[in-house]
Amino acid sequence: MKSIEMLRLLALVRCNILKPTPPGLPNPPPPLSGGETGEELSFPPDKGGLRGGGLRRFMRYMAMTVLLCGASAAQAVDYVSVSEGSAILYDAPSTQAKKLFVVNRYMPFEQIVTLDNWVKVRDRSGGLYWVEKRVLSGKRYVYALLPLLDVRTAPDFSAARAFQVRQQIALEHLESTGTGWIKVRHLDGSVGYVRSTEVWGG
Repeated sequence: MKSIEMLRLLALVRCNILKPTPPGLPNPPPPLSGGETGEELSFPPDKGGLRGGGLRRFMRYMAMTVLLCGASAAQAVDYVSVSEGSAILYDAPSTQAKKLFVVNRYMPFEQIVTLDNWVKVRDRSGGLYWVEKRVLSGKRYVYALLPLLDVRTAPDFSAARAFQVRQQIALEHLESTGTGWIKVRHLDGSVGYVRSTEVWGG
């Protein structure tokens, strides 16, 4: 039975449901086997092996793992945006680290992990950076990907055009319709709908 539990835990780690503690964080979890952290895992023998009931139990555990992986993947992505006039992107969670870029207010990012007063974020290109938590907000914004984006009066391609915005103009994210459209608001107060594939941050 213990070997089945071990296999299930390893499967959960593989699909990122259980994650090892990142380097540098306090109180790392104890090793799965005795001895120093980093030792090779030793799996105790399962008396019944994977025959008969053991195999059926193992298959049930693996089915549950697949379901958990699917549920994890279906979770909504967390986004944050820059709330200050600008924000500095670092390559590590320290003001002494290398400064990589400076981004403007309302720039959206995908939030990856929070560490004390720092947040690790990902941009549209997949780049990973560290940003001070104090310059970020949970208020969501998206920015236009197209050179000229049509914002519609309703979530439909046949709806009238409410207004247009140029590439990388920020729009406040109000709600997702669940049909591939996002309700947005321009900084001047105008409201409309855009396709989620035409913006980043939604």
